[in-house]
Amino acid sequence: MIRLVLVGILLLLSLSFFLHNQEQEVTLRYFFGQLSASTPIYKPILSAFAIGLLVASILLFPAWVRGRIELRRKTRALQEAEADLEELRHSIGKLSPPPGNPSEEELRND
Repeated sequence: MIRLVLVGILLLLSLSFFLHNQEQEVTLRYFFGQLSASTPIYKPILSAFAIGLLVASILLFPAWVRGRIELRRKTRALQEAEADLEELRHSIGKLSPPPGNPSEEELRND
């Protein structure tokens, strides 16, 4: 949740920067000055920001998927262990009590 708030604040700050710098132009020189273009300054900054977000999400996606798979695997193992524990509880409950200890029926009758 904190990451989402920080990304939202970053987006709002970048949006205000883009809106304040719409009139300023920059000349971009591609391929060592062979090709050049004039564009508002916010376009290259916005594209660099978007490319950075894309690269970061591509790099973080495999770790996120691995984490989800591991969480699913551990959740399934926990559910199986809980089912086994419940089976053991039921099987112990069906066994007769050891000699010398009153059974539940005897206690109810008293």
